[in-house]
Amino acid sequence: MTHRDRDSRLPVSLGEHLRAARRRAFVGRARELALFRSALDAAADSFAVLFLTGPGGVGKSSLVRRFADEASAAGRTVVELEGHSGESSPASFEADAAEVFTADRPVLLIDTFEQYRSIEGWLRDRFLPRLPQGSVVVLAGREPPADVWRTDPGWAEVMRVVQLPDLSRDEAVSMLTTRGVPPEQHLAVLAFAGGHPLALSLAAEVVRADSRGGGPWTPTQDVIGTLVSRLVGEVPSAIHRQALEICAHVHMTTEELLRAVLPEADAGALFAWLRGLPFIETGLYGIFPHDMVREILDADLRWRDPQRYDTMRHQVLSHLIEQVRKAHSGPGRTTGRAVRSLSLAVLHLQRDGFTGNWFGGNRKHEVYEDAMRPGDREAVLELTARDGPEEAVATVRHWLCQQPESFYVYRHAVSGKTVGFMSWLRLTEARTADLDADPVIASAWEYLRRKAPLEPGDHLGIARFMVRTEPNPSPEGDLISERTMLELLVGDGLAWTFVVLDDIEPFRSSEYVTDLDAPAPVRIGGRLYGLFGHDQRTMPPDALLRQIFRFDSSGGEAEAVEAVEAESGEPAAGQAPPVREPLPRSEFDAGVRSALRSWHHPDALATSSLLRTGLVAADAPDPVASLRDVLTEAVGKVREDRQGEKLHRAMATTFFDGAPTQEAVAERLGVPFSTYRRHLTRGLARVCELLWYREPSGDERPPDPPAGE
Repeated sequence: MTHRDRDSRLPVSLGEHLRAARRRAFVGRARELALFRSALDAAADSFAVLFLTGPGGVGKSSLVRRFADEASAAGRTVVELEGHSGESSPASFEADAAEVFTADRPVLLIDTFEQYRSIEGWLRDRFLPRLPQGSVVVLAGREPPADVWRTDPGWAEVMRVVQLPDLSRDEAVSMLTTRGVPPEQHLAVLAFAGGHPLALSLAAEVVRADSRGGGPWTPTQDVIGTLVSRLVGEVPSAIHRQALEICAHVHMTTEELLRAVLPEADAGALFAWLRGLPFIETGLYGIFPHDMVREILDADLRWRDPQRYDTMRHQVLSHLIEQVRKAHSGPGRTTGRAVRSLSLAVLHLQRDGFTGNWFGGNRKHEVYEDAMRPGDREAVLELTARDGPEEAVATVRHWLCQQPESFYVYRHAVSGKTVGFMSWLRLTEARTADLDADPVIASAWEYLRRKAPLEPGDHLGIARFMVRTEPNPSPEGDLISERTMLELLVGDGLAWTFVVLDDIEPFRSSEYVTDLDAPAPVRIGGRLYGLFGHDQRTMPPDALLRQIFRFDSSGGEAEAVEAVEAESGEPAAGQAPPVREPLPRSEFDAGVRSALRSWHHPDALATSSLLRTGLVAADAPDPVASLRDVLTEAVGKVREDRQGEKLHRAMATTFFDGAPTQEAVAERLGVPFSTYRRHLTRGLARVCELLWYREPSGDERPPDPPAGE
């Protein structure tokens, strides 16, 4: 082969080389390409204007470039304009697009059309109607066309509007393969990027550049920052950015939520702005962003400004807990759709915490909840037998006979197949038949008999069975969690609630449940069942949420305390065992921190695990007041240590004085935020140490712990 022959097979220019590379990398968009080709072929049902819309990075520009190649290959004259490249005025547009009036059946491609919004009316009414017969126009932008395009009968006939979707999973895999991403990294990349083309491209670039090749891929902050910039673009003001960050953090955004969290802003205007963004969708309970947009916006704020992130979360939680309080008590209590929305909001905010083991499936519309029907009985028993143990089948059969109305089934949206079920039993008395048939229920009733029996009109609510065909997080798991939370929030006459878990080890030592009431686990057929619950009469749902969220409305310091302790790496001093202590040291320390955070909430302090440790005398007339005295004394004793005054001030201002945020505490103390956090961490460790060694009533005092530095 001669040198000339070899050269003839190579691209003749860099531009041709770029176009060839782009063609090789292009995947998907078969539907959109078919539409465009029908317009080029002047099919009978074709159109003259194609309006592509979608968020930044979804692939509009790539598709427009592919349209240009298709049109050129068909022998059409192509005129390409891009909104960022010129002036947005009729005169400049006329000059840039002049060739369309001299060509036969031209194709006009306008990318980044949002930059031409100021002349959109002129384009629609003056410019486009003058194009030669047989012209094809593509407008591509983030925002959909103005309503007048759709309502005008003429434009409605010749224009098609296409919302460009993400790539399908198969297309996304094909794209990763084309970009050289190893198959073993596909799952990790897809979990982050889904089918979003820009996210897939950025991830592929990072994976290829990572020579280490160890462990699954995770998005770098550079990737997240680039996506935020491309997806969101410029926002009108700082308050608009805050509204967007709130929208990314919560399950659903409403005007009511924006008014509560941003009281000085125009909630109606902010909601309207959010609703018009291309990556915002409308749901039954409000608006919400595309899943990937949600994750990157939330991750970006958490990394970029952790203090503002904590403040935002505190404000959202304050609103949420107040809504729960209103829903559970008082006149005009919330019911129906509003409560379901509230239960979802609670679960969503805890998706990385207490409920993260159950909640967080990403295929939410595949399954729906339905009432139990007569024909569901065999399916429920079959699912029980498959899930095991064998003894559970007889127990489920018993409750199907006694309380069929307590069962909820979960059906696949397409096939209608039953893929899970749960039961929320409502019990008012311990009947012998129930106790004999169900050892778990027998354990719950025995616990209540010893702890706090029901009163007339009260009932016990218990999430007894939670069975699904696939492990959590899953669509049916999400719905089971939603049902359980809904019952907990608004159950009439509900005195005690229990959740029965057949895999208790991940939860038994969890900081989220160590303060909850827990009867002894029950073993059935080789499987250990744990019961976690609480007395709603002493801890109503709003107080329970404060405990679950580790949240104190007086300071909002709960989550930050755990973060400080994790970051500091300072172990609590004094590891010698106490003379008498029923709690393990880790649980004891967690109880101390929880009690300090609950200082302003007697209902939460009344359930503190510290009341069972001997710190408070069993015959104390007011155990809550006694516990407060013990905590106050311990915090005060820290002053006696060298440099203890600083630690004491940090704790007293945080837990006792009721500053609104940790940032406000640091400002009030006149110290840098990092210094305050360090003092708070060391002070908490010292208080835990002092209380661990505190003399139990009637016992010989152990040696005093060494004074902190």
